[in-house]
This record gives sequence, structure tokens and C-alpha cells, in this order.
Amino acid sequence: MTVLRGIPDPEMPISIVDLGLVERLEIARGVAGDRVDIDILPTFVGCPALPMIESDITTQVGAVDGIESVTVRFVHDPPWSVDRISEAGRESLRTHGVTVPERGVGGSGGAPTVTLRTSAVPCPFCGSRATSLDSAFGPTRCRMIYYCDSCRNSFEHMKRV
Repeated sequence: MTVLRGIPDPEMPISIVDLGLVERLEIARGVAGDRVDIDILPTFVGCPALPMIESDITTQVGAVDGIESVTVRFVHDPPWSVDRISEAGRESLRTHGVTVPERGVGGSGGAPTVTLRTSAVPCPFCGSRATSLDSAFGPTRCRMIYYCDSCRNSFEHMKRV
């Protein structure tokens, strides 16, 4: 897990562990060396960063002394959610201008829900809630663009999936 914590997501300033992508890590002891199996939860089906994440995991975990083989498997159950992002990950994203929905607000699966709010997403730069959705389509499928009327900065917000 220490090695996995050092592997950044290719598209955002956060480790794959803090992003909540690591679902399972299993080490099978062997005579010639240990075999490591890792299950990863993609943020979206078809995420273009998956081959790079797999390569980084295989290379870096495979370089650990005593590891003979590394297998990375992408799984979709349970589905990834922004609720899996750690507090450290949320702070890293915030300092880089990306906000994340609060844990447990809204939801996915089951009956459709509607979240009613009296305030907008707070700006990661100035904290103002005088923000508005500028574009539902951000630089990646998992982010959208907001605009802050107070400090006049645009910022990214993670989509709830």
C-alpha cells in the first residue's frame, strides 16, 4: 500500500489510494517470489487513464524486492464514488482548484434522488459560495467547471457518480 500511495492519478493531483481506486490488494507468498493481485475501481468506464494506471502499478509494485508478479484487474463492483476520496485527497484536490461533493449528499443507484441546496459549491480559492455552474463538461468525464463571482476564478468540481 505504501508503493500504491506514491502512484499519482494521471489526470489529477491525487494518489490512486487517496482517490479511492484501490479496492483489494492480495499478496500470495511463493517460493520464487510473491504474487500481488490488485483490484482497481475505475472512476468511469472507458477512462483513458486506465492503461497508464495499470502500467504504473505493475512497474512500481513489481520493483519491490521479492515481488515476482503483479496482476491488475479493473472491477466495477462496487462502483467507484466520490465518497471514496480520502480527506487528504480532498484537500490535495482543493489546493489545486478541484472541489468534491460532500460525502453522502446526492447518490447513485437505486431510486433517483434530488438534492436541494440553498448555497452553491464553495470556491476552493476564496471560499465564497457565489459560484455557478459554467459547464457540465470539464477536462475529463469526471469533472465539471464552476465559476466564482467573488474572486472571478474558474475551478473544477468532481461529478458524483
